Amino acid sequence: MNQDKCVLNLMGTKIQIWLQHDSPQQILNEAQKRLIDYERRFSANNSSSELMQVNLNAGIKPVKLQSDLFTLIKIGKTHSLAENSFLNIAIGPLIQAWRVGFADARYPSKAEIDQRLQLIDPNDIILDDTNQSVFLTKPGMAIDLGALAKGYFADKIIAFFKQQHAKSAYIDLGGNVLTFGDCPFHEDGYWQVGIQNPFLARGNVIAALKIKNQSVVTSGIYERTFCYNGKTYHHIFDSKTGYPVQTDVESITIVSEHALDGEIWTTQLYGNDARQVIQRINKMANIEGMVVTVNREFASSKGLLI
Repeated sequence: MNQDKCVLNLMGTKIQIWLQHDSPQQILNEAQKRLIDYERRFSANNSSSELMQVNLNAGIKPVKLQSDLFTLIKIGKTHSLAENSFLNIAIGPLIQAWRVGFADARYPSKAEIDQRLQLIDPNDIILDDTNQSVFLTKPGMAIDLGALAKGYFADKIIAFFKQQHAKSAYIDLGGNVLTFGDCPFHEDGYWQVGIQNPFLARGNVIAALKIKNQSVVTSGIYERTFCYNGKTYHHIFDSKTGYPVQTDVESITIVSEHALDGEIWTTQLYGNDARQVIQRINKMANIEGMVVTVNREFASSKGLLI
């Protein structure tokens, strides 16, 4: 059984893939093609993407989509409408108002925020299962799948590797990690995934998690920020206020079978305080997690392997 790896720069991040297979390079080449296609079609920042055709036709007409993009939007809407969820795929107008993480980040006026808040209700995303089409009812609405897409892509790539009878694989989409099979570098077969210490330079870890056939996803308010009038603002927004969410949580890490679940819960839980986050994770089946607070405290769920 042979092994190979590749490193890509896509989706504004560094992607690393390692694969154990009889013909790893051929399979890795196909995986790279698929990731490039995903980026091209799912982007909310490319006016020619398939997703942007939905946004550009907001208030005008439904847009028929390929089944994978339609499926992710449907999943995203469901979790956006969940009780007390801080995930909202309709949040595009708010993201574009602030532009946190981009060179042109800015502090929008209260009037602009109030106007954008009228355009971010996920109930206004109309899905047609028969035609696989999506219609945004109000002009100016915009879907942004940035909180979910990398996890969805990772799950798709690992599923492809399994179909090709890979023995084991590891994919890291900019900190979103998903593994399959035994790790050949450790006797116990577990992969070890370092969790970034949010208070130190990249590469400094606060913990190393042991996983097998699982995903590790971390989201944090330290990842994308900008300063205005001496105050730092982050990229995780409260759909009720239009401003970055007020929280004592610096980062949330979720360990789950599927990377998409990790993406969903790291975002959906972010409006809770650290204690509530751990309490909710402990009640979930097949989900583990950890939290780092802004006060540099650390807590993990009951079954986390560290």
